[in-house]
Amino acid sequence: MDLQRRTFRLADLPWGARLGLAFLVLTLLGGLAASMQHLVFHHQNRDEQPGVSVEDIQGAYHGVKTTAPLRGALERNHPPAMSEADRDVLVKWIASDRISEDYDNLDLGDAAPNELIARNCLSCHGRSAADPIAKTVPLEFFDDIKKVAFSREVSPVDIKILAASTHTHALSLGMLTIVVSALLLLTGLPRRLSGLAIFIAGFMLLADLAAWWIARDYADVVYIVIGAGAAYNATTAIMLVAVLVELLLGGRAKG
Repeated sequence: MDLQRRTFRLADLPWGARLGLAFLVLTLLGGLAASMQHLVFHHQNRDEQPGVSVEDIQGAYHGVKTTAPLRGALERNHPPAMSEADRDVLVKWIASDRISEDYDNLDLGDAAPNELIARNCLSCHGRSAADPIAKTVPLEFFDDIKKVAFSREVSPVDIKILAASTHTHALSLGMLTIVVSALLLLTGLPRRLSGLAIFIAGFMLLADLAAWWIARDYADVVYIVIGAGAAYNATTAIMLVAVLVELLLGGRAKG
């Protein structure tokens, strides 16, 4: 009964029109894939580590301030056998703006950070050390040290940029979703299922864009940005695939 009430479906179009729309749908699917890759390029390395992490996205929308892991370990009295004098020197070195310059500064002699680390840390944090867990965080070379010696502070995007991005995404993605929703309603998919997909896409887009702003004050809202954005993209992709199936394989349903 649900299908019989429809007076028009995409499958009723001439083949030329159906193929043209199919090409456009494929273009939109490619655009969705490209947008995901753009997000990777845009957000990666905010935490100075390869790949995109929650910290990268949190830095973009809320800002992130992290303490250097090496400093945190020293302040937790690790390793416990290190003298307070050596510990104090290393903490002050990490807190300074001369981490690179003073790491192996010959003028510091035995008090140079590389010497202190060699004496106090490499028995466990060396690549050939016996401790299987500690050796996963080697401290033998400066390339190892710089991964754990720098504190990071990432500021969120400027509010003017956020406003411009919201303006662009709200209008473009909103119109895209309206068009895809209209096309979906012209397929043989049951109306309830189409309606559910449209509801999810619309709600997730609104939640995603709203969360951009709320996350500036509440860091945990970044998880809504991630979840809602992923759900919107996935739902829109499924809707487009359903339209594509209708255009290429659809035909009048019987009964």
